Amino acid sequence: MIKRDTDEVIETARRMRIDIIEMLAAAGSGHPGGSLSAADIVASLYFGGVMEYDENNPLSSGRDRFILSKGHAAPVLYAALAEVGYIPREELLTLRKLHSRLQGHPDSKKVPGVEVSTGSLGQGLSIASGLALGMRLNAADGEEPHRVFTLMGDGEIEEGQVWEAAMFAAHYKLDNLVAIVDNNNLQIDGDVRDVAGLDKIAAKFSAFGWQTMEVDGNDVPAVLTALRAATLITGAPVVIVAHTVKGKGVSFMENQAGWHGKAPNAEQAKAAIAELNGEE
Repeated sequence: MIKRDTDEVIETARRMRIDIIEMLAAAGSGHPGGSLSAADIVASLYFGGVMEYDENNPLSSGRDRFILSKGHAAPVLYAALAEVGYIPREELLTLRKLHSRLQGHPDSKKVPGVEVSTGSLGQGLSIASGLALGMRLNAADGEEPHRVFTLMGDGEIEEGQVWEAAMFAAHYKLDNLVAIVDNNNLQIDGDVRDVAGLDKIAAKFSAFGWQTMEVDGNDVPAVLTALRAATLITGAPVVIVAHTVKGKGVSFMENQAGWHGKAPNAEQAKAAIAELNGEE
């Protein structure tokens, strides 16, 4: 794995946000809001010493798995994979282009480091639960099974399949499974609480038998503390409800549902990057 100190993880998340803006501006389409909100979470997973992987071999047998259940946030995953070195940084600007490997939703058959093709929302937790159980069954005697991390959207967990998977994971006590909910309170149709009355997410998972944590998902030290603590819990799967800001880091995108699936134009991208660089 690549392990950076906390300040370096914060800086990595900032660079990833710039990559996200540049990718989307070049593509002319895509999803900035939920990609930006999740940057601190994904940077912490990949570069905070949490997730096991081999930066020289994306198919290493000793790796943990990461499932981006909210597949439309592919730009944040591609930015992380470029930081790892699995894909060339210059390739990021081919996002959503014809014949590019970097499509609007990640393709596991084309992109190194993408474990599962995702995009149909609600499926990631089921996939992650099956992987976690399989890893536990395949672990040698006395060997700890590898971990599975999955990142879901709060709008996504309106899907019924998520709660079937939650029941399954708790029943089998899949303590090598860590789910993170990017709780930015907005989906394409507006506030998640207006769309489906979503509230008390941690309590819902707790009722299914999960260990739960709540954290400021845009506070890297807090995210790292929660992720590390989650890997020490035994006897139950863990969910981290990460309270984030949609469009985090770009003031004119923050908390704006309209930026869920709209790419910035050249002028907007320039302003966003200047802000992320700390320029007036």
